[in-house]
Amino acid sequence: MGTMLTDYVPHRSHAFLPSGYTPFPGTHVLTHKLVSASSALLAQLARSIQRHPKRLTAAIAALMLTAGGGAFAVASLGPDPADMPVRTLTQTIPSLVDGSTLADLTDLNDFSLYRTDYTRSSDTPESLLKRLGIADPSASAFLRSNEMVRQHIFSRNGRLISAEASNDHQLRKLTVRWIQDENSQNFQRLVLERNADGKFAANISTAPLNVTTRLTGGTIHSTLFAATDAAGLPDAVAVQVADIFSDINFHRLHKGDRFSVIYETLEADGEFLRSGRVLAAEFQNRDKLHNAMWFQEPGQRGSYYAMDGSSLRRAYLSTPVEFSRISSGFSMRKHPILNTWRKHLGTDFAAPTGTKVRTVGDGSIEFAGWQNGYGNVIYVKHANTAHVTVYAHLSRIDVQKGQSVEQGQFIGAVGTTGWSTGPHLHFEFRVNGAHQDPQTVIAKSEANEISEKVRKQFTQHAEFMHMQLASAELIRQASAQ
Repeated sequence: MGTMLTDYVPHRSHAFLPSGYTPFPGTHVLTHKLVSASSALLAQLARSIQRHPKRLTAAIAALMLTAGGGAFAVASLGPDPADMPVRTLTQTIPSLVDGSTLADLTDLNDFSLYRTDYTRSSDTPESLLKRLGIADPSASAFLRSNEMVRQHIFSRNGRLISAEASNDHQLRKLTVRWIQDENSQNFQRLVLERNADGKFAANISTAPLNVTTRLTGGTIHSTLFAATDAAGLPDAVAVQVADIFSDINFHRLHKGDRFSVIYETLEADGEFLRSGRVLAAEFQNRDKLHNAMWFQEPGQRGSYYAMDGSSLRRAYLSTPVEFSRISSGFSMRKHPILNTWRKHLGTDFAAPTGTKVRTVGDGSIEFAGWQNGYGNVIYVKHANTAHVTVYAHLSRIDVQKGQSVEQGQFIGAVGTTGWSTGPHLHFEFRVNGAHQDPQTVIAKSEANEISEKVRKQFTQHAEFMHMQLASAELIRQASAQ
């Protein structure tokens, strides 16, 4: 029988920002002359993009080498892989079906097979190995019997898992990588390996994460998530973009709206683990261009600012649940359980049970527990001590009374506890104890401008980010060809 071995052809190449790049402080800002030179190069690239769209990666690399200096990770400066031929090699090997003996099969040339996937909470040893293309009863037995393996692989969702198998699909090595703590700078690595006598051994270690920077762009044809998926942008980054530009109605985008994003990625042993912070973004919504970048003053919390220095971080986020819909506003309504007309003193957000709930602003937990019709409920007292927000009907509470929380921190999950007819979050905003319309209070929350003492550094950093966003826009134009 014939075995088909197909050369791997990578996806279309992407250009990246300098490896290890981090925003101010500690970043090297550009001089005015370098900015001007790179701006001129951008103009030249824009004129030539129609003639050579598929060679854009090399042009972008040249741009960034001019702009930033240092080491860059560029996938390819050669021909577009999409235009290169796929070469198929066919090797005839003996088979038991053809009457060959097991002894005949032992003489085959030895080679390794590699496959990468992500763990699922429903995985069993057999289903995981099958998905990885491995047929090895002894490996399955080890996965089932080893306590460390069971603890870190099974009932875990989204952990990166890589397998090396022999040509007869026997497991040689299994590696699992994950980040234990969201704020950690290290990752965990579990390695399961077959030794010389055929037995398996497992060990776990810790290693530092590598932070890299990527840029991309896309065009809206239907929804934000459809466009970000088409651009290869992780959902977590898309959610950050929606939070940054809270004044854009992402439920009513228009065909032809466009975006460019620069964001961090966290890698382990050269493998992508998850996305990090958005460093800069631009969104064209109809005729209005919105832009933002991350900037941190020395000794202060970092925040997002428009390129003119005005802060985009308001005191409160627009919603406590990402991409949900309002099912009931702050108004008179017929109570679904009491069946009487009364004022609804909050806003209800419809979302599936288990959807994460976040605090809309900095503060501390005033109460976390069960309370009558609210069911599982959390009260957050904010920096403005007259302001308290309430999160009710939760399926899960992830904080404790007295704990400090930051804007956007997840504190629980949507549920249907207490007086509730279906899964949703009941959200209230109280000012000096009086109920207020949450949407009105949040809309009036103020934003601060950058301080004058760092204005010069901010302006230089903004110029650098503006050029990188222009590079991402060129990539978007090229991908549209």
